[in-house]
Amino acid sequence: MSHTRLGLMLATAIAFAAPAISHAELVDFKATLSGASEVPATTSTGTGDALITLDTATKKISYTVTYIGLTGPAAAGHIHGPALPGANAGVLIPFASAASPVVGTATLTDAQVADMMAGKFYVNFHTAANKGGEIRGQIVKSK
Repeated sequence: MSHTRLGLMLATAIAFAAPAISHAELVDFKATLSGASEVPATTSTGTGDALITLDTATKKISYTVTYIGLTGPAAAGHIHGPALPGANAGVLIPFASAASPVVGTATLTDAQVADMMAGKFYVNFHTAANKGGEIRGQIVKSK
């Protein structure tokens, strides 16, 4: 086989294989937590922020959530879904500790990645005074 023909075959093989190669994308998300965003809303003056990064290749998220001004110590904190603003959903990712700052990682399923990309996840924190949730923030893509 000639070198020219071998080179052409190799180039063709690479061209067909290239679309199959997946490139990881890091997608940044954020949430702004408040009592007004809870369902039902609370009168809490507590506030918070969540920063989340999704690696689309591994489906792993890394998150940092901070808050201040709750009515008392946070009894629990979670990422919930799937639910759009104004609706509630079950716990997907319970935080190991609810003390601010909350830092951690989790791996999502394909369906959960799709729900997160569609804005159907939220973060909230619960206290003794607000057992159903004191502050909440919908997780949305960062601009």
